[in-house]
Amino acid sequence: MLIGELSRRTGVHTHQLRYYEAQGLLTPDRGSNGYRDYGDDAVLTVRQIRSLLEAGLSTPEIAYMLPCAVGSGPDFSFCPDLLDVLRGRLRGLDDNIDTLTRSRDVLHDFIEATERRAA
Repeated sequence: MLIGELSRRTGVHTHQLRYYEAQGLLTPDRGSNGYRDYGDDAVLTVRQIRSLLEAGLSTPEIAYMLPCAVGSGPDFSFCPDLLDVLRGRLRGLDDNIDTLTRSRDVLHDFIEATERRAA
């Protein structure tokens, strides 16, 4: 299928599909006319990519994990270091949440102090 058809079937813009290709996440064949030619399996691959992006994974992490992905969930087969990558990303998210929580608390304190002075 051509890139426009893949875009319609997945709801992902063509420029994003080209980006996924540039990142090594999608590998279309090329027709004699030079057009990208995606197999039917590309629909599942794009769904997997979107799910992994939604989980906050980077495209290099996804490139590593994609060969381990099965189903549209995706679920994963066992691959070396897969859990390390997932746990590392989770730790990073937890660290970001902690930082944001501290920032929110400090801003809340600033607001309360300013409101007291204004009253």
